[in-house]
Amino acid sequence: MLVAGIDSSTQSCKIVVRDAGDGRLVREGRAPHPEGTEVDAEQWWQAVQTAADDAGGLDDVQAVAVGAQQHGLVALDASGEPVRDALLWNDTRSAAAARDVISELGDGDEARGRQLWVEATGVVPVASFTVSKLRWLADHEPDNAGRTEAVALPHDWLTARLRAGGGPVVAADLTTDAGDASGTGYYDAGSGRYRDDLLRLAFGAEPALPRVAGPGEGVGEATGLAAGAILGAGTGDNAAAAFGLGIGPGDVVVSIGTSGVVSALADTVQPDPTGTVAGFADATGRRLPLVCTLNASRVLSTVAQLLRVDLDALSELALSAPTGAEGIVLIPFLEGERTPDRPDASGAVHGLRVHNAQPANIARAAVEGLLCGLTDGIEALRQQGLPVHRVLLIGGGARSRAVREIAPQVLGCDIAVPTPDEYVANGAARQAAWALSGDESPPAWEVALTESLHADPEPHVHERYRSVRELTEG
Repeated sequence: MLVAGIDSSTQSCKIVVRDAGDGRLVREGRAPHPEGTEVDAEQWWQAVQTAADDAGGLDDVQAVAVGAQQHGLVALDASGEPVRDALLWNDTRSAAAARDVISELGDGDEARGRQLWVEATGVVPVASFTVSKLRWLADHEPDNAGRTEAVALPHDWLTARLRAGGGPVVAADLTTDAGDASGTGYYDAGSGRYRDDLLRLAFGAEPALPRVAGPGEGVGEATGLAAGAILGAGTGDNAAAAFGLGIGPGDVVVSIGTSGVVSALADTVQPDPTGTVAGFADATGRRLPLVCTLNASRVLSTVAQLLRVDLDALSELALSAPTGAEGIVLIPFLEGERTPDRPDASGAVHGLRVHNAQPANIARAAVEGLLCGLTDGIEALRQQGLPVHRVLLIGGGARSRAVREIAPQVLGCDIAVPTPDEYVANGAARQAAWALSGDESPPAWEVALTESLHADPEPHVHERYRSVRELTEG
């Protein structure tokens, strides 16, 4: 039997069709998404259809599930239509709204507000989270806010479109899962329930929210595209990637995509009022403590464009420069930043002098700066008491030879590189297979490793980065 997994990410839609029993890849397809930090959700649906055609169709699959970018706001009216374009996770205009809801919960005391938010939901609002975007909508577009009868995340909305055969979404039929709900800011992953009081504080109303399905639950059947296929619960992209990798205790996933993500598996998460570690849920009923940066693979593509080279040439340049880039440090806050929480920050280059102003050093500094931000994430998980026995490096940025070779030096630990693959889509496909089987436990799919990377740690790179990071404005 065949199952399909859909990855509706920031930049594109990917679909994999796999054998339900052993996870063997049968075929795959993809389609691009438009640029921008707000998108007409209908374009996601069109991309799903295009990617399905590119994959040879989904008529023969018995189950399908969706993994999609987290936090995005799809506000629906009474007829199930979006009231406006969806606001994506990387839209930072809601930064002031995040600060407002923190302050208000703390009665004007920001520190108290942070503590209360993390105790209530496991997270502290930042611009990325849905709760902050809802406040922004209420403040800046009150007419659209007043028309909002239901709120969905991207994966919730796409699952509903599959159920409706591409027709209008029925708000009462919306479903989500704990992994994606835990990134909204109004769901408590510890107790497994929504915090309607926080939703009301942020939005001034209580629109309908998706039912939170169990990890291996089937949530209906697809009609139209993949007609008759069981719909798996689906989840957010980070939980889907972790599930696709089959991580266990002691594993830390470092994902370099549009965002940079450091995550691990845990039974419990210590509240972090700084907001650095988000206490998300995973796709299996456990927890997925996670640190996220806004800037990852686009740091490489942007610097490659600046140097007028392609990504392969950027990698070769970086590897030709010495460790530490002869004193140049690049702070990669090109689109603001989430960790640390500096939505108005910009990138910066420190230590530039006549003797070191070479393309190779700039390229090296870009790779090292990107990896230093992820090193902060690993340190934050260690401070939570989480063991770091194995680091798995995935994502489009991990395809860079410079990233792979420099990573163990900067991260300070050995690196395992799984076979390059679509792990978000794979996780969704594995969820679909779980729903199809009806078993208590998910199917065991093998994940192959292509490289084990070792290098002597170079802690001075991260130390230098930290010493100038605080000089960055924003």
